[in-house]
Amino acid sequence: MTQTPTAQSPAQGQARAQFTVPAQHPMVTVLGSGDALLRVIEKAFPGADIHVRGNEISAVGDPVDVALISRVFEEMMLVLRTGQPMTEDAVERSIAMLRASEAGTNDGQETPAEVLTQNILSSRGRTIRPKTLNQKRYVDAIDHHTVVFGIGPAGTGKTYLAMAKAVQALQSKQVNRIILTRPAVEAGERLGFLPGTLYEKIDPYLRPLYDALHDMIDPDSIPRLMAAGTIEVAPLAYMRGRTLNDAFIILDEAQNTSPEQMKMFLTRLGFDSKIVITGDVTQVDLPSGTKSGLRQVQEILEGVEDVHFARLSSHDVVRHKLVGRIVDAYEQYDSQHGTENGAHQGGRGKSARKGK
Repeated sequence: MTQTPTAQSPAQGQARAQFTVPAQHPMVTVLGSGDALLRVIEKAFPGADIHVRGNEISAVGDPVDVALISRVFEEMMLVLRTGQPMTEDAVERSIAMLRASEAGTNDGQETPAEVLTQNILSSRGRTIRPKTLNQKRYVDAIDHHTVVFGIGPAGTGKTYLAMAKAVQALQSKQVNRIILTRPAVEAGERLGFLPGTLYEKIDPYLRPLYDALHDMIDPDSIPRLMAAGTIEVAPLAYMRGRTLNDAFIILDEAQNTSPEQMKMFLTRLGFDSKIVITGDVTQVDLPSGTKSGLRQVQEILEGVEDVHFARLSSHDVVRHKLVGRIVDAYEQYDSQHGTENGAHQGGRGKSARKGK
């Protein structure tokens, strides 16, 4: 995309930019079906006038807005050149990244196109990629560190991206097996009242890990890989006493580990292995008086070489947009009322505060 001068002069204090979309890119890929992508940009910059004529796009408005609109279209073109389509969500996230960069709140040089075109894993007709800058940095940290903590609210892709990196490592023969584990801690329910054998009681707590696996590996091959020990899904208690070599190990829901369990798990690390630990410190389900190992380990291991803490926020939520708003609303309520997860003293919030 090129920016060219125009004969028309903008009003005083305004700027104007004009772009030519290369002929090889149909305008529908730039503007979206029914101009959906264009409407996202117009909504983000209500003070600017954006006009389309043929393959020419012009923007008039505040100089800062016009410069950002120019960057948005340039980044879109970089993504489109890779053959990857643009979506409304991708455009919104590109605008957010560029605004953060303009405001100086992003420390780094990554561009939206670099974030949105980083392929992690292609499987069953779809490609898994980071969707936000923090997600990209989380994925990069997994590449460059032996132990990585992914800490953030629900829906930020902590477990899903870690699982994709694990499958990628297995397929590229960087490791010989994947080990997935979770603490079997109830979120208000009681394990003993569930019907069935011990395995059937524990299975619901491991189900989210199975679901992610099914997205990334042919479901028919999963039982075979599990029978061979290439993929293991087990409760955290099953890790005690083991040394895990040549493996990609993921501990999910780590906020529900005790300090003792966290230390036990971290010391399972063997040769040629990698550990990713994910959790949300705002959703602790431990009994009252029990500290969260995930909260404590940040104080203990922060700054230790080859250990990285990747922190995600509501801006990295990739579920329904309302999830990010819900996370923000709870954080705002808690900061105003001195509560945890919206619960007052005497409720579950008391237990969570004691776990700090």
